[in-house]
Amino acid sequence: MMRPALTIARYTLLEALRNRLLWLVLLMMAGAVAVSGFLNELALTESRQLQAALLGAVLRFAAVFLVATFVITSMAREANDKGLELLMALPMPRAVYLFGKLAGFGALAVLPALLFGALGLCFAPPEQAALWAFSLLCECWIVAAFSVLCMLTLNQVLPALAASFAFYLLARVIGALQLLGHGAGIVQSGGQQMLNTGIDGLALLLPHLDQFTRSDWLVYHSGSGADLATIAAQTAIYVALMAAAALFDLHRKAI
Repeated sequence: MMRPALTIARYTLLEALRNRLLWLVLLMMAGAVAVSGFLNELALTESRQLQAALLGAVLRFAAVFLVATFVITSMAREANDKGLELLMALPMPRAVYLFGKLAGFGALAVLPALLFGALGLCFAPPEQAALWAFSLLCECWIVAAFSVLCMLTLNQVLPALAASFAFYLLARVIGALQLLGHGAGIVQSGGQQMLNTGIDGLALLLPHLDQFTRSDWLVYHSGSGADLATIAAQTAIYVALMAAAALFDLHRKAI
């Protein structure tokens, strides 16, 4: 069953390349360099650090935006063209289709991770830039898996896009929300304690994307092997969970 899955992954990747995704990635790289370079000229102190931090943040969001948007629009187009029905009619398990799509989207995420990581070499040593690029790749894999789950569940482009970006933003800020909620020396009311409990419960469910693709790796070169292990473990767990949920949803679909 590996051959059909690899074929689906190959055509998913070809679809992305034919949609000129590479040109969009290069265009975003040029735009991020131009904007960060402009702010570099305006900054009075630590201009290079400011440029690295801004470039990292813009490229990180650009990669996630491109991957999530392509995953959702690609699956919507396939459903509208009856391609999904055609694939489901073939004598292969539905899991093969899902793993083929995930493999194709995962391979697609390598493109922005490599190109954006190469820009990181302008600001950080090779090992720090490689850690940043690997972390960006893992972040894109999690978002791609969640986007597939959203599209299979919601079946509509706009709700799926909104859910994917809401998930990403919440996973990005959940650490900050916990810090704000448990600030030292704050006397909390009953309502605040309930809110903090809710945030803590949500933090148990979400990946901590605030630990991924950190700009301080490019600015202060503070990344370590422990960061790499944490990111790899979180990625393996959440991608597996989302793939299992998507497979369950795909099996219960009447196609």
